[in-house]
Amino acid sequence: MTPLDATFLLIEDAEPNASLAIASLAVFAGPAPSLEQFREHLIGRLPLIPRYRQKVREVPLDLAAPVWVDDPSFDIDHHLVRTALPSPGGDAQLRALMGRVMSTRLDRDRPLWQNWLVEGLEGDRWALISKVHHCMVDGVSGTDMFKAVLDTTPVPRPATPDSWNPQDEPSTARVTLDGATDLALLPVRQVRALAGVLAHPSGWPTRMLAAGRGTAALAAAMRPAERSSLTGSLARPRHYSWATSNTETIRAIRRGLGGTFNDVVLAAITGGFRTLLLSRGEQPTPTVIRTLVPVSVRAPGQEGVRDNQVSLLLARLPVHLDDAAERLAAIRTELSTLKHSGEATAGTALFSLARYQPYPLVATPLRAVFHTSQRALVTVTTNVPGPAESLYAMGRELLEVVPYVPIAIDLRIGVSIFSYRDRVTFGLTGDESAEDLEVLGSGIEEDLRTLRKRARRAG
Repeated sequence: MTPLDATFLLIEDAEPNASLAIASLAVFAGPAPSLEQFREHLIGRLPLIPRYRQKVREVPLDLAAPVWVDDPSFDIDHHLVRTALPSPGGDAQLRALMGRVMSTRLDRDRPLWQNWLVEGLEGDRWALISKVHHCMVDGVSGTDMFKAVLDTTPVPRPATPDSWNPQDEPSTARVTLDGATDLALLPVRQVRALAGVLAHPSGWPTRMLAAGRGTAALAAAMRPAERSSLTGSLARPRHYSWATSNTETIRAIRRGLGGTFNDVVLAAITGGFRTLLLSRGEQPTPTVIRTLVPVSVRAPGQEGVRDNQVSLLLARLPVHLDDAAERLAAIRTELSTLKHSGEATAGTALFSLARYQPYPLVATPLRAVFHTSQRALVTVTTNVPGPAESLYAMGRELLEVVPYVPIAIDLRIGVSIFSYRDRVTFGLTGDESAEDLEVLGSGIEEDLRTLRKRARRAG
């Protein structure tokens, strides 16, 4: 397991009210399959997702990062749950169910995933909640895994041949010895890494300079966040909601007002938080919200690698600005500045260097870095592009996907964005203090409508 993957376990261990699982809520056209049908469908896809039959083993004394081992007693039935929404089976009931499902942690003694088959949705629909620990995947690899389970045509593809024969689970002595051996061989890996640098020295001065600038920028952004109702100790129950839009709206705003897809959705989220703060009787200020913006550093063709390959930017949201177009312009400037600051480069360098350091010396600093960074943040806003083509499960059309991002430490609210076909969804996660998440969602939708009107006038 990489140091970054392991950090999500470290945070969960250190934070009693955190569950570091990511998830998606996928809604399909009905009728719902039986649990037995879905079970057989998923069994035919398991060879494509090896991690689904592996579990985490801690290494004694933190000699090395946790390792993935085959689960010799793997039973898919431990990971499948069938449930039904109470009447009338609308959005309110679905949101409440998602909050309950995501309030609990995954069992560390088993592979870290669950699928919930949800019946009883109004309009002849059903849903699938896919829950997986963040130490296993990031958003990009999670989307690729999602596509491995589903089909691109209404006719399901044949089951994948399965020759899985689980390895015997290693003993504690074996895991300890392997960890000690890995630690002993670390100097060899360090020398090889240094040799690789010396063999191609031309670009390193520039990269080191960028990483240095980025580290300074990250350090400056680590000051504790301004206190508001959005910050404070995390409480276990989770609230969940969502907002929706479409890619044509985003494109129209970009044509009329400029900016990237990420600029536009982040500006809309800024408008939503402004609405939320005002509804709580709080005056938005320029420094009240700093957000973590994950940045994928995954190389093309690496989407199927099941680990985390992300860096970060720390952006201030201009919630103090009353005008939606001015907020978009401010977001564009902020993100452009951050991209040139080297923050993402510094984050990548931090975790790259951690791979070549003794894990006992890395674990505590990594935990401290995440605690410090999250106390400097108020929210997380992650954007993952999904498939543009239609997907199907057992011949049933996938209508919509709503993402879920976990929260921890002092982050009481998180926002994740996912696009599927022409639909864009904003998944909103909150803790016990965020019973008014619908206000944030309606604020996001209203901001997008306002920006589109402004874009029409500008065009």
